[in-house]
Amino acid sequence: MATAPRRRLTDEVPSATVRRLGRLCLRLPDAYEEPAWVGTRWRVRTRTFVHVLGIEDPVDGTSVVMTFRASGAELEALRHAGPPFYVLGWGRDAMGLTLGEHTDWEEVAELVVESYCVMAPKKLVALVDRPGPA
Repeated sequence: MATAPRRRLTDEVPSATVRRLGRLCLRLPDAYEEPAWVGTRWRVRTRTFVHVLGIEDPVDGTSVVMTFRASGAELEALRHAGPPFYVLGWGRDAMGLTLGEHTDWEEVAELVVESYCVMAPKKLVALVDRPGPA
């Protein structure tokens, strides 16, 4: 019985995407960028709040994925939103977003801030300018 071709994780992420995410992430208190085991990640203290990497799939081709954290009602909404969002299958609050030419970068900016606030210590979260409830 033949095995199905497997997806492969890769560092192949356009430099413009890494730079754009970096600008969003590095404006947050004590955030820093570093190479991950694959791709690039942004951390606060020792906790990753955004990670970007490439995924080569023999069927679907190559895509760029941002992983992030969410909580509360936003997490529940994202779990049911469908593409380009998906549940990663690890971590109770971990989500994935496929980035591409139709990515809403304003939404990405909001997701980055929310993910940071999920992972950062409370004293750093207090320094973040977040919109209040509508």
